Amino acid sequence: MSMPDLGLGSRPPPEPQPATAIGTGQVKVALILPLTASGNAGLAAQSMRNAAEMALAEFNTSGVQLLVKDDAGTPQGAQAAAQQALQEGAEIILGPLFAPSVAATGQLARARGIPVIAFSTDANVAARGVYLLSFLPESDIDRVISYSMSQGKRAVAALVPDSPYGTVVQAAIQQTASRRGARVAALERYPQQDQQAMQDAIRRVAQAATQTDAVLIPDGADAGAIVQGLGAAGPTARRAQLLGTGLWDEPQVLGNAALQGAWFAAPEPTGYRSFATRYRTRFGRDPVRTATLSYDAVSLVSALVKTQGAQRFSDQVLANPSGFSGIDGIFRLRGDGTNERGLAVLRVAPGGAQVISPAPKAFPGST
Repeated sequence: MSMPDLGLGSRPPPEPQPATAIGTGQVKVALILPLTASGNAGLAAQSMRNAAEMALAEFNTSGVQLLVKDDAGTPQGAQAAAQQALQEGAEIILGPLFAPSVAATGQLARARGIPVIAFSTDANVAARGVYLLSFLPESDIDRVISYSMSQGKRAVAALVPDSPYGTVVQAAIQQTASRRGARVAALERYPQQDQQAMQDAIRRVAQAATQTDAVLIPDGADAGAIVQGLGAAGPTARRAQLLGTGLWDEPQVLGNAALQGAWFAAPEPTGYRSFATRYRTRFGRDPVRTATLSYDAVSLVSALVKTQGAQRFSDQVLANPSGFSGIDGIFRLRGDGTNERGLAVLRVAPGGAQVISPAPKAFPGST
């Protein structure tokens, strides 16, 4: 599921909180998160820290010690946290969450030959040795367009927000269409705060509806308004199959009657439901959706410590083409720092999302 980086307020960041350690193992693993950042960023960070602690407890990994560092949501904070973690002997860094912080951390860590597994959704900060474990938009787009083509939908139109996320999505649509042999009948950008401009973009897509089998709306927050606009444009536009991404995997989106029958790519829900139940039992509240990223990162590190000896965090081990299995299904880290995920395709239905194409259990070509 593709999640844009959370925004931060304009207030000065608070002082980073004191570092803490979880576990007493010999292998030191840094976890850098914006724990004292304002708003949603700090809330997400705390939930991700809890999930990391839960992973360490559930895997019963006595060999790992988590060095928890606060970057306060700033590149300067991330650089200071990474420097401290490296001085304390961290063999690998998990986090940070935001792209500028990942870039600052990666620069320091790569100079020391220490790998980073970060949580940003911005593939621009990925590099050899700086891996992203996040939900990247590229995986969603490839999966949902490929599935729609397998169902005979060979011409796609798209309505994409005029934002950094939209820029990534636009490139992914064009690359997937080129690679898979689909035709992009129309691709329109719209400013999310300008309703008139959005309606103009919807109208232009509706005009291409006679040449369109499917309409892709990547941002779930805008999907209802866009579908309403397409409906008002006439019956031809309404006949196209609606497509979405993991950003649709939210109750307010799935509960919109206008989106019934739409297809979207996301992880199969069973893994997250089980994780969320265990998290609630342990911490008395719901996790944020991105908490599975830190859980999976700690679980991966724990497994590698147990099985891979001195080579545990080498590029060859981390970028194993067979990949790994996590809460949200299979994933593999690529040599360039990006990732690939095995996603399902779900249909929006009255009782919630239904899986119509299961997530793969293994990557093609892996043993």
